[in-house]
Amino acid sequence: MKSVRLHAAHDLRVHEEPIPVPIADETLLRVTAVGVCGSDLHWYNEAGIGDARLHHPLVLGHEFAAVIANGADRGRRVAVDPALPCGRCVWCREGHPNLCPYTRFSGHSKDDGALREFMAWPAHALFPLPDAIDDASGAMLEPLGVALHTVDLAHMRPGMHVGVFGCGTIGLLTLQVARLAGATWLFATDVLPHRLVAARELGATDVLQATGDEHAESQAILAATGGRGLDVAFECAGDQAAVDAAFDAVRIGGKVILCGIPSDDRTSFVASIARRKGLTIKMVRRMKHVYPRAIELVSRRLVNVQALITHRYKLEDAPEAFAVANRREGIKVMIEL
Repeated sequence: MKSVRLHAAHDLRVHEEPIPVPIADETLLRVTAVGVCGSDLHWYNEAGIGDARLHHPLVLGHEFAAVIANGADRGRRVAVDPALPCGRCVWCREGHPNLCPYTRFSGHSKDDGALREFMAWPAHALFPLPDAIDDASGAMLEPLGVALHTVDLAHMRPGMHVGVFGCGTIGLLTLQVARLAGATWLFATDVLPHRLVAARELGATDVLQATGDEHAESQAILAATGGRGLDVAFECAGDQAAVDAAFDAVRIGGKVILCGIPSDDRTSFVASIARRKGLTIKMVRRMKHVYPRAIELVSRRLVNVQALITHRYKLEDAPEAFAVANRREGIKVMIEL
């Protein structure tokens, strides 16, 4: 089979290697679609993410759909949860598998991911796809799951004023989920005009182009809300200017949900602003128990994932696909097998 491995920063190579043999409760999967994620780009640019570093030529890819290639369910199309928590630690037992420190994750550390024609993955992490969801949309269920978890953390109520700071894939999905959760005023910011166009088309009531002057962004939002500010600010850019704008624009007693992953593994905020406003600050760690909800939202067309797929490539063209994603020319780059 063909696979694509990251050997060093910006060094992706196509390989021929044996098809993996499933063990224990694993199922053999024929991969059909893989999305290029922002966290994949951290690996691509930095040969790591956070404190995880590249130890061997790694197959990236954790947003993916597949077809079961063996056993009684052979031929069934599935979406795949890329996270395998241990299920035994105190955090798993308390209902927080996304916080499990022993999680294996597709395309991370020692675990090869989905940028290959076949892979073996545990059966319990597979979710059947209805006919209403095609393979590429099935791969989009993973980032939609992160957006669902992000909005869950905000405990939103109908009528809230919400801001999404950063309109990449996660930001645009968070925007759609926040709208479904009852946001009546949705501000969206990004440095790229084409992403703001997408935000407007997907439900944003106001869009603001980020210029690096976070004070100007927050002042525009405060002026529009009569000085009150946002009930919830979702920071989805992983950029310090976006973090600062979110903290400035949120109201007294509001919430800031930090979803973006910064390149230098460090985020800061002005303590006096957060303290005087009495803000609630939450960090997003992947997702939990969201795939059935994500499947229903997409199959019933309540969330539009297809609109976010702007580029499609073959597996052997993965190096070009990553270069395009890294230049942020579109929104979601999809590799289809």
